[in-house]
Parts: sequence; structure tokens; C-alpha cells
Amino acid sequence: MAEPALLLEPSVAPVTQTRSQRVARRIMVAPYDLGTALRLEQELGIGHVLAQVLVRRGYSDPDRVRELLDPTEDHPPDRFQGIERAVELIERHVRTRSRIVVHGDYDVDGVCATALLVRAIRSLGGEVAHFIPSRSEDGYGLSPATVTRLAGRGTGLLITVDCGITAVEEVAAARAAGLDVVVTDHHSPRPDGQLPECPLVHPAVCGHPSVSLCGTAVAHKLAQAIGAPTASEDLELVALATVADLMPLQGENRRLVRQGLAQLAGTARPGLRALMEVSGTDPSDIDASALGFRLAPRINASGRLRRADAALELLLTEDPARAREIAEELDHLNSERRFVEQRIGWEAEALAAEMGERPAYVLAARGWHPGVVGIVASRIVEHHHRPAILIALDEHDLTLPGQGSGRSIPGFDLLAALDAASPHLLRYGGHRAAAGLSVLPERIEVVREAIERHAEQVLTPDLLQPVERVDAVVSGAELTLGLAEELLALEPCGLGNPGVNLLVSGARFHSVRPMGDGRHARFSVSSGGVRATAVSFGCDGRVPGDDGEPMDATFRLERNVWQGRVEPRLVLREAAGCATEPIRTLGEPEDYLAAVFAELKRPLEPPPVRSTLATHPHPSSGGERTVLDRRGESPLAVITDARAAGDVLIVCADTTRRLKGLSTRVGGLHLASFSALAARPALADRFDHLVVIDPPCLEAAESVITAGNGYSHLAWGEPELRFAQQMHELEYAVRPSLVALYRSLRQRGRVSGQELEHLLRGEGPHPRSPALAGRLVRVLVELELVSLDPDLPALAIRDAPATDLERSAAYRVYSQIYEDGLRFLSRARPRASA
Repeated sequence: MAEPALLLEPSVAPVTQTRSQRVARRIMVAPYDLGTALRLEQELGIGHVLAQVLVRRGYSDPDRVRELLDPTEDHPPDRFQGIERAVELIERHVRTRSRIVVHGDYDVDGVCATALLVRAIRSLGGEVAHFIPSRSEDGYGLSPATVTRLAGRGTGLLITVDCGITAVEEVAAARAAGLDVVVTDHHSPRPDGQLPECPLVHPAVCGHPSVSLCGTAVAHKLAQAIGAPTASEDLELVALATVADLMPLQGENRRLVRQGLAQLAGTARPGLRALMEVSGTDPSDIDASALGFRLAPRINASGRLRRADAALELLLTEDPARAREIAEELDHLNSERRFVEQRIGWEAEALAAEMGERPAYVLAARGWHPGVVGIVASRIVEHHHRPAILIALDEHDLTLPGQGSGRSIPGFDLLAALDAASPHLLRYGGHRAAAGLSVLPERIEVVREAIERHAEQVLTPDLLQPVERVDAVVSGAELTLGLAEELLALEPCGLGNPGVNLLVSGARFHSVRPMGDGRHARFSVSSGGVRATAVSFGCDGRVPGDDGEPMDATFRLERNVWQGRVEPRLVLREAAGCATEPIRTLGEPEDYLAAVFAELKRPLEPPPVRSTLATHPHPSSGGERTVLDRRGESPLAVITDARAAGDVLIVCADTTRRLKGLSTRVGGLHLASFSALAARPALADRFDHLVVIDPPCLEAAESVITAGNGYSHLAWGEPELRFAQQMHELEYAVRPSLVALYRSLRQRGRVSGQELEHLLRGEGPHPRSPALAGRLVRVLVELELVSLDPDLPALAIRDAPATDLERSAAYRVYSQIYEDGLRFLSRARPRASA
């Protein structure tokens, strides 16, 4: 039975790879069903890491997994209730050659939706123009002034894209002025439930199965419905807008983005080719990350700092020279945007520090650029893990409304917070994660109070503590190019389908070197004897912990292409000192001498010799445990993975020697030796998982690790094999120990009681096991070198001549066990070394 989510809590405050302002995240390993993961591995032919990711994300049905990995979901446009009214209206205006205007928005989604629908109507022979409002002059959405302007230009049909669902009065004014109107949007309707009185194309309002389509995807569906031949050519715009607008990459969005990315790789559109060139994006290796962090910011830059008309022209132009000119202009604007963003970010952080800790931050200042405050709000959220709204006020005239933009944290509905402050706002709109608003400067304080009050009521301690969720536990040996490429099957990744977070337990960082003018760091990570290349961004050239200190760390594994070489690269996300909860040992004898005499009474016969351990890669029926061969993986990784799937008992060759090393890297678990389990097999009954970190000695092999129900994980590597060989030699190659014990006894002549126990334990940090002490006493008694009084108990030296050890039957049996064990252990080598 799986445990609750495992929170890796360090003994001190967690450390993180990003700048100090950011709230450190707790690393959480969610429970998962190992049997389901193993079945997915078997049925789909995938690796264990990918199977972990899928099961933790709720995919247990192979058919659902196939749809995720190869998305085909496609809902036709007629699933929008009432779309036929919009289609009929558009077709009529196309036929009559009346003037059609597509009204968009100034962000990526609005610009792409405008370009897509303009192209669609042109392809049908319609007379179409476009209008993108100015962020500073017109504000968000359809305004009364715009309605008047478009009516004066003889517009016959107004189509809104990525806006309009809240423009009830504006649509009514447009219709009163003689315009037909079609609203296509995906934002939330007004809280009062009122909708514009015109044909609507809106996923949630019109009952479409894909409720999370972005504005451009909605426009794409409308283009399909009117039979535009360009609809299939513009999936690249749908992909770009879906990622940029932070739509969940689930369901139909996955198909749209994946097909759009494939289209982008070979696009003939001059504007997008020029944009990829100036942003350093390789078309053959483009992914969702490139859309979100390279292409989208440059398109957004024009709408943020000036007007978005340049971005729209870039997407519509057929002239490569003009496309190159616009792309360079957008690249320059993006650099300017970063500079403005940095300045506002410093000022906003200073305001937040002055206010102290708040349940939500509402920050306002003169001279902030309204096109950039949304990005800075995201930075405030990242650093403080609180919802944040930034309001830009006019530098000279405080009678003008402030323009604000907000971002939220997981679990907090930002639009609901604005609803709570709505009596004090001029306008607002958006969705749970991001929203915009307009407010008079004198009302900002009451808006702040209303939003803070709402946040205080809604935000729970769990929501205020950011969590780094782990998708899979891995060892160094698994961090290969092959795994990086297998994880590409989950692309596109983004909201709703985030990139995969891999946990490396007990990772050690080495050879840290600054890069990128000291802003970032390059280093190596070792785990399970394997090293991997890693980077950390935004860390001022430093990584957590001292060189070689064990850390629990999460990474993204990416396929890095550099100067023609392709290699795996880790990107550090979070790191914390390893947990140090105590480890409890089971089955160790409480009475040392009693255990010694129990060994003396044990029947003297060698155990049967087994050829090898039987392992099963997938669950099997029956009463025996399923044995999983995970040799060669990091034992720490296997322990952490198994711990997320149920209760774990670590099984080793010697608890006293293993306890010291394990306690600095993992905690809160149970540990037992093979000999303890051989003596008391019932110790393992309550554990779902046995993690065997050393190869078992011969006498405790299969009978110990296969008893009961659940799983046994064979998790040793070459170092653990060498350790087991040393322990086996210590326990059964008894000549050196016999010599040492006999010499000590001759010096004393006779010992009893506590002195006897001290003698048998021996000197040094690691005492002899009771079993070994019993074997030594048995051999010495058989050779008549000592006399034993079990009643006292006492040992006394006997006056006897030197003798051959082979005279002892016990010595011959132990020697045979030693030789048989060495042969057995030689067949227990990890798979990579076998």
C-alpha cells in the first residue's frame, strides 16, 4: 500500500539554485503504484522512468497513454453550439463584398488569431481589414471609441478574436450603429452572466469539448467552419499562441501544438523564418520551449512597448526582405523590453520589501510601462510565491486610470480576487492564472485591501508553500541521451503537461564553473558512480552545498545540441541537503552472548548451492515476492523510488557498517541484515518492498528475499558487490580471526561474563558479529585448544600442541561455504558488468 506523498525535508532550511529572493520549494515525491508502472513498461515497451512519470500523472490505461504520446483528439467546429450563425453571417458578408474588420488583441494570441482569420477571409475572396488596439491608448478589448471609429469607416461586419466576451455594451453599440458582430473569444464571461447579443464562438459558452482552446485555436475552428483553405496552413500560429497564452497542453491542444511544431520546422512563412533567425532558433529542433521563450517574447514586445501592428505585419507579409526588417525591429524591442523589465523589477522588489510579507501583493508606481508590468508580476510571484498585481500609473497625470496586470500561484483564482474588488475597478478581465485591470489611482488602496482580504481568506498554508513535484526517481546510470530522447515523447510540454522533474537522491556536485558572465553555472553531478553534465541558470555562478556534499536534487534532462554534438544535459531546478531522520535496525540481537551460543547450536551443514537469483521483470502471481533486477542503478535511487510505492526495508550484508553511510543520505527507514532475516523471516512481512543493496550471502539468498508478498529490488553495483565479498570473507574465511582471538585468549588464560563478551566482540570500530564469534569458538573447541563452560559462561585456554585447522569439521564446512559463496557472488555482478 502506497504511502502519502514523500516530502524530502532537509535538516536545515532548503537551498536552491536560483537567486536568494526566491522562496525555496519543498521536494515532494508523490506516491505511485509500482505494479501499474511495470504493466505499462511491459505493454508499451517503455522504460521505468517514463512509466513512473505517466503513473504519477494519472495515466494507468495504456490507451490513454497512447493518446498522450501520439495525440489525435480532434473535435470538429460544429461542436460549438450556434457556430452556424457566425458562419452564415461571415459567408453573407464575403459574398456581398462588404467591409469586414477583424478586431484582435495586442498579445501573441490576439495577433496570431487576427492574422489567421484575416488570411482565412482573404482566401475566400472577402474584403477584410484588421484592427489591433493600442495597450496605452485603447486599453484591452473592444472599446466604445473603437466601435465609433470602425462604424465611421463603413464596416459591415466586426469579428472579435481573443476578446469581446465581456463587451456587452460595446457590441450593443456596434449593432445600434448598423454593424453585424461575431464574437470569438476564450476568456471568462462577466460575473453577472451577461453575454453579447450576437453570434458567439467560445469553447466554454458554446459547449465545445475542448474548453481550454486559446483565442487563435478558436479562430482556427471558425476558419475551418467557413471552409477557408488556409486553415490547415496556419496550425503553426495556433501552436505559437497556445504555448504563449499558457493554455494547458492536454487533449486537443496537444495535437494542435504538435502538428503546429511540425509545420513550423518547415514553414515557408517569411515572417516566422526571419523571427527564428534573429532569435537563434533552429527550425529543425524547435519545441514548445522555443515558442514560449524565443519567438513569443519578440512578438509580444511590440504590443508591450508600442503597437502590435508590426508583429501582425510580420505574420502576414509575403516579402522576405520586409520580414527580416520587422524581425530585427522586434528583436530590438525585445532587448528594450528586457531593460525596462529589469528596472521595474528592482523598483517592484523594493516596494514589496517595504510592505513586508502580505497574502498578495498589489504594487503601483508612476512611470512603469503598462506593457511590461505583467512580466514583472510573474517575477514577484516567482520570488515570493504570492499572487501579485502591478499597476502602471501615468508619470505626470494621476487623474488617468492605472493599467494593471496580475499573475497567480497554483490553487488561487486571480479572477475571483478581482471579482471581490470589482466595485472599485473600472474594467478587468482574464482567467485564474493571469488577468488585467484598469483602476483610478485614488482607488488603488481599497483595491489592495479587498484583494489582500480575499487572499487571506482563500490561501491555506499548503498553497503558500511552493512544492517541487517529482515525476520520477533516477540514478546516474539512467541519465543518458536515450532517456532524454524517450522523454521527448511527452512533448509538447508546458502548462498542464510540465517538463519532467527527475530526482537524483544523494547527488554530489563537482567542478562548479561560472558561465554567462557569472549569471549561470556549469558543473558535474555524480550518482551511483556515474557522472553527468549539468547547468544551473540564474544562480550567480554558484550551486548549493559544498563540493561533494550529498544533496537531494531535481533536474530537467534535455537533449543538448552544441556545435554539431548531441549530448544529455541536466538543468538544475531545486536542491536540498539530504534528510537525516534516524534509520531503525531490525533483528539485531539484544543479548550478544546468547546469540553466540545460538550459533554454536546451529546444525553444522553447508547450505544448498544456487546457480543464480531468479528475477522477474514484471509482476507475477503467487505468494512469492516479485524480484526486480535493478542492479547497476544507484541504490539510493531505488530506495527512494520504492519508498514512494510503499513501506521499505533495506537489506544489507552488515547493518553496523552500512548504517553510517546511509544515515547521511537517507532517513526514516528500516534496515536489516541477511543473517537477521534468515533467523527471523517474519521481520520482512510488513514491508511492501525489500531493497537489497548488497548481494546476499549464499545461505540467505533466495529464501530471504522472495518470502512474503510485494517486491524485492536487487539494487547493488560493483562497490556493493566488493563490500559483500569482504563481509563474506570476514564471516567464513575464519583463519585470521581465529588467530587473533586465540592470541587474545592466551594472554588472559581464562575469561567469563562481560570480559568474555568483550573478548569475543574484538577491538576496533566494528565488532565481530555474534555468528562469527560462535564459529570461532566452535572451531577452537573442536581442536581442543579451549574449553567452554556454557553455564557460567566461560572460556579457558587448554594446554594443547599446535594442530592443523583442517582437523575441525566446522572449519572445513566454513571453508566450503566461503568458496561456494565466492562463486555465487561472482554470478551476482551488476548487469552492465556481467
